Amino acid sequence: MRDPYLVLGVPKSATADEVKKAYRKLAKKYHPDQNKTDPKAKEKFAEANSAYEILGDEKKRGQFDRGEIDAEGKPRFHGFEGFGAGGPGGGRRAGAGPDMGGFEFNFGGGGGRGGFDPSDIFADLFRAQRGGGQGGARQRGAAKGEDVQGTVTIGLIEAINGCKSRVTLSNGRTLEVSIPAGIEDGKQIRLRGQGNPGPFGAQLGDALVTVKVAKHPYFRVDGRDIRLDLPITLYEAVLGGVIQVPTLSGAVEMTLPPGSNGGRTLRLRGKGLPGAGSQAAGDLFVTLRIVLPEKLDGELEALMRKWQASGPYDPRKDLRGG
Repeated sequence: MRDPYLVLGVPKSATADEVKKAYRKLAKKYHPDQNKTDPKAKEKFAEANSAYEILGDEKKRGQFDRGEIDAEGKPRFHGFEGFGAGGPGGGRRAGAGPDMGGFEFNFGGGGGRGGFDPSDIFADLFRAQRGGGQGGARQRGAAKGEDVQGTVTIGLIEAINGCKSRVTLSNGRTLEVSIPAGIEDGKQIRLRGQGNPGPFGAQLGDALVTVKVAKHPYFRVDGRDIRLDLPITLYEAVLGGVIQVPTLSGAVEMTLPPGSNGGRTLRLRGKGLPGAGSQAAGDLFVTLRIVLPEKLDGELEALMRKWQASGPYDPRKDLRGG
């Protein structure tokens, strides 16, 4: 991943509030729900999330600034400056690392000159191998295990109400994940400690589960609103009346005004997605679609011919040029 400062477009001197403001601006701009026709928007949205995961965490930001972790949050490993076999009868040189069975490690900067003592590292590593527990490499920030990926697909109603679902991770492991109510398509859930093990007893990596919300057969999500194409009969369109309308929480009655044209959209307030935090519940927008009977009878056809002769009208007059 690119440098998180470049991704969010902020300088290294940016305050925590400036970082948050920049992230929110990008998240709103590239949110998949607002960019359904742009295939790259989801990638930019994910990149902004990953960058904020580093810079929005004070500890991780400090580690990144010091070069301890990379742009993906993974530890950086620095090679040895010197590596050679010790000669016969040769002990350690001054400033060199510990003698490992005839091998000499030189870190080029002894602990007595403001550097670090490499023997501390080896002590921690071997303590972890011998079961050193909390005092070993884990406590000193040893490399975290690799994160693993997984994808789970749920229905719209499950996404609204929350559910439990089983997911198979990229390492072949299968586990049950709790999906919170109100989750949106493309959101990612982090399961800490469910990834691959780290070296020398370091902490486990995480499992990153991407949630996909399957398309509903007739509801369409538009932000926090829901859209529905509702078939009505010709006589309902002409005469109006009270009709049944499906919603996420069950059918409700809606008054249809007389003379309702096909394509007209009516609103049912509060019947969209439930409210989340400070957000109010969305609305249900119902678009009318006039549907003729599958088989036309003679009486209906005769009535239409009578209308055609006695009261013709042109619904397409506004489409004519000039």
